[in-house]
Amino acid sequence: MKRTSRDIRTANRYEVLRQIIAASPTSRQELAAATGLSLATVATLVGELLDLRMITEVGFEDSAGGRPRGLVAVNASGGALIGVDIAETYVRVELFDLALNVLARADEDMRPGESRPEQVVGHVAAAVGSVVAQAGVEGARVLGVGVSVPGQVDRDTGVAEYAPNWDWHDVPLLDLLAEHIAYPLYMDNPLRASAVAELWFGAARGRGDAVVVNLGTGVGAGLLLGGGLHRGVSNSAGEWGHTTLVLDGRLCHCGNHGCVETYVGAPGIMVNLQELAAESALLHPDDQTATIDALARGVAAQDPVALKVVRDTARYLGAGIADLVNLFNPEVVVLSSWVAAALGEPLLHEVREAVARHALRRPLAATEIVLSAIPTDPVCLGAATFALEGALQTVGQRTAAKRTTPARSRTAPPS
Repeated sequence: MKRTSRDIRTANRYEVLRQIIAASPTSRQELAAATGLSLATVATLVGELLDLRMITEVGFEDSAGGRPRGLVAVNASGGALIGVDIAETYVRVELFDLALNVLARADEDMRPGESRPEQVVGHVAAAVGSVVAQAGVEGARVLGVGVSVPGQVDRDTGVAEYAPNWDWHDVPLLDLLAEHIAYPLYMDNPLRASAVAELWFGAARGRGDAVVVNLGTGVGAGLLLGGGLHRGVSNSAGEWGHTTLVLDGRLCHCGNHGCVETYVGAPGIMVNLQELAAESALLHPDDQTATIDALARGVAAQDPVALKVVRDTARYLGAGIADLVNLFNPEVVVLSSWVAAALGEPLLHEVREAVARHALRRPLAATEIVLSAIPTDPVCLGAATFALEGALQTVGQRTAAKRTTPARSRTAPPS
C-alpha cells in the first residue's frame, strides 16, 4: 500500500521521538544526523513534539565555532503507555512513562482450557485496571494500550485472524477489549513487539539487519531488515515456527507435520523430555512453566537428563536458526521470550555450536547470536511502542482534520 504524505510525516515524527527517547538529551543537529532528515524537518517535528508536551527543552550545549545548540529530552511525565503481552500461559501488562520506564506491572495466569476470547479479555481488563491503579495515573494521561496476541493478526481491524495454539479464527479482539477498556487500543503480535523492543533498547539497536527469535509456547522470528521492522504484504512475516524442520514429523496445531515449533516450543521441549525419560521428575505434564524451570535447575545441577534435553532441543533450534542466518544474513540473532530467558546461557552455548554445524561460513561469520538483555518483558515494551506510534498518528490526524478523533482507535500505525 502506498503511504500518504501524512503517513510519512507520522513515521518521521515517531522516528524523531524514538531517537530522543534513546539519546536524551540531544540536539536538533544530532537528530538530523541520526534520522537522515533535514534539519528544517527535524526542527518542525521537534516543535510539534514540544507542543504536545512529549518532549521538553533542557538547556544548551556548546558547538565548535557557532552559537550554543538547544537540547531537548523526553518529558517522561508527559503521558503513560500500556503494553499487554497475551501469551498462551499468562497475561502480563506493564505501564510505562514516555521514557519507557516501567511504572507498574500486573500478571494473570492462564490455565489450560482458559483460552476462550472472553476469558482472555477478562484477564487483560483486570491487569490493565491493576497497573493504572498501582501507578496512580489519571485516565487522560494514558495515550494508548498496545496489545500483543499470538498468531496472525489484522492490525487495521483489530482482529486476531488465526491463533493455532488456541484454535482462534477471526476473533474481533480489540472490539471485545474496547467493551472493558476505555483507552485507545492497538494490536499486533509478539514477533513484531519483541523485534521493536530489541531495535529500541536491545541487541538490535543500531543494527541494520537482525532476527529476534521468540521462544515460548509458540515460536517465531521477528525480522528487522534495512533498519526497520519487516511485516510482509499481509503482516504475516516471521512465521518461522511453522516452517518444516522434520518431514513427516510431529503434528503441529497448525495442521502440518514437523514444524519448528513442535520441537523447540515449550510443549515440544516437554515432548523431547518425555521421549528421553518419560518418568523423569523434571516433567510436569500439565505445566509448561514448571517443566522449563525444572530443566533449567537440572542443567545448573548437571543433571544428565536435563543436559541431554537442552542439547537435543538446541540441535533442532540450531538447524532452524541456521536457515535464518543463510536466508537473511543478519548482524545479530537474538533469543527472546520466556523459554530463552529460563534456559539462558546453557541453551545459548549449545545453539551457537549447532548453528555453526549448519550455517554457511560467510553469513555465519557476520552474525552474533545472543540472549535478549532487555530487563523487562520485551513484548510488553514493544507493544507499548505500538501504542506510542498510534498516539502520534492520532495526533497527526487530529491536527490535519482540526477535530477530535474517537476514543478508540482502529487505525494502525504506519510502520
